[in-house]
Amino acid sequence: MGGTDVTDGWDWRRGGETPDPARPPGAGAPPVGPTMPGADRAPLASPGGGPAPGWPASPVGSAPGWSPSPVGSASSAGPASGWPASPAGPASSVGPAPGWPAPAAGGPNPADASPWWSDALADPWRDPAAPTAVVVPGMVAPGTEPEPVTDPDAPGRPTLRHLLLIPVITALLAGTLGGALGYAFAVRGGAGAAVLGGAPAEVPALAQRKPESLAGVAERVLPSVVTVRVSSLGGTSEGSGFIATADGHVITNDHVVAGGTGKASVVFNDGSTAPATIVGQDAESDIAVIKVSRPGLRPVEFGDSDALAVGDPVLAIGSPLSLANTVTAGIVSALDRTMQAGEPGGPVRYYAAIQTDAAVNHGNSGGPLVDGAGRVVGVNSTIKSLVAEGQEAGNIGLAFAIPINQAKRVTQDIIGTGKARRTVIGARADGPTGVVGGGLRLAEVEPSGPADGAGLKVGDVILRINGRPMTEPTDLTALVRKYAPGSVVTVEYRRGSARQNTSVTLAADAK
Repeated sequence: MGGTDVTDGWDWRRGGETPDPARPPGAGAPPVGPTMPGADRAPLASPGGGPAPGWPASPVGSAPGWSPSPVGSASSAGPASGWPASPAGPASSVGPAPGWPAPAAGGPNPADASPWWSDALADPWRDPAAPTAVVVPGMVAPGTEPEPVTDPDAPGRPTLRHLLLIPVITALLAGTLGGALGYAFAVRGGAGAAVLGGAPAEVPALAQRKPESLAGVAERVLPSVVTVRVSSLGGTSEGSGFIATADGHVITNDHVVAGGTGKASVVFNDGSTAPATIVGQDAESDIAVIKVSRPGLRPVEFGDSDALAVGDPVLAIGSPLSLANTVTAGIVSALDRTMQAGEPGGPVRYYAAIQTDAAVNHGNSGGPLVDGAGRVVGVNSTIKSLVAEGQEAGNIGLAFAIPINQAKRVTQDIIGTGKARRTVIGARADGPTGVVGGGLRLAEVEPSGPADGAGLKVGDVILRINGRPMTEPTDLTALVRKYAPGSVVTVEYRRGSARQNTSVTLAADAK
């Protein structure tokens, strides 16, 4: 065979069999590849260099050490005589044998890249028709390390993103589980499927009801406000009142108890009731005092009605139309609004009232008007309303309260003596002058009275008292009664064309 000498043997892989090392020399091999004519395989050359015994000499000649071929002799550069030539040319020292295709490069794994097994070069039963090859071990360059290969399926070190996702997913799962359990318990407990409102949150500052807020003021004053009921021949009259002393004195309006038989009762803000007795009343100031016996009463705190200013916030508290514990809010609309009130044929009431726009209706009478600090500054008394005769009046934002300074003085007189004193100036006006500049002309001056002692005479025109303009006869009476007996007031008057001032010491009525 031409080319580089190799050990001859059968390619058992090509026949699908496993080579048998125990096969004896000369045993026939499976007819896989082409064979020499008249023999199973080509004999090796004899050690002496001649043909092996039993093989005829080649007609043409033979290569030294090789047996003759029936067709021709083998050469060092080509195939043996009688064997088909390789399609690509003569056999090379490293190529496949003639007539066999070169093995396919590559494959599923390195073992499939060559038709040889590891000991094919030493196999004595090699197929002469199998391709030949020289296996040269690959050389690894010194110092060269193989490129590391990372297994994509191997578990890696967790990243920051993974660490953050774990608690987020855990929280979501916990929230979902908690919501599901809460819903299940709510349904089992009889609650509906709908959940109204949001999650509880911190109470806003505006909803915390500070003591100085209107809600805080109402909460503090309401326990001291009562509903007053008085029996009379015509039925039961109802109004409001407030606790003035710890021993049970209650202030209310005179017109609430007027005409009563002396039997009265009060209803506290907690709904409890107690009997009461009438201590005294003053029709002209519209103040009455009743007494209730009950321990643990909380009296109101009194303010200063003379310190009020227009625009101050106020609350009206009472039982309008029998609606107990009603609170309405407003402002001081005006001060020293002189009032003359009373029923036909009854006493005439005069007072310089505090006007407010807080809603006041029937039943509020006798209840407290309190300032922004929760102090009582007035006693709600009357309202004005646009109604026809015979109709019941209602709130239109014009309510009037007796100043608490006047009400306190009258209450103290009633508690101390059973009746109230009236403050007088000792003069009477007959009406407005009707001239530019206004004023009230004095029609009568009592001898030795307060006005006479201050030098006032009949015909003098009273222009102002303590700076308050006089325009109606009611103004003089109502404003004077605002002050306590013994008070000194400044009177500005006109006599002829001259304007003068004088000081008048007010006195109490002799009766």
